[in-house]
Amino acid sequence: MEQQSLILLVLMFVVVYFFMIRPQMKRQKQEKKFASELKRGDKVITKSGLHGKILDLNDDGTCVIESGAGKMKFERSAISMELSNKLNAPAKK
Repeated sequence: MEQQSLILLVLMFVVVYFFMIRPQMKRQKQEKKFASELKRGDKVITKSGLHGKILDLNDDGTCVIESGAGKMKFERSAISMELSNKLNAPAKK
């Protein structure tokens, strides 16, 4: 009986790892890569919904974005990977 409980516990951990932990780690890795590949002139959307174009990238992890409201300074982590990729994706017919 005790062995079955141990097997069940291990099986639950494996399921949680493959369906929750691993995909989250993969997503974090993709977002880090996206933030490191940003360059001047890229059109982006922040997580708060601000649309703009990158004017300057700083070594301290910030960037200057020009939008309709003017120039603003944001952390690179504030830029949404999904929304920016959709914005820059070619239009489907």
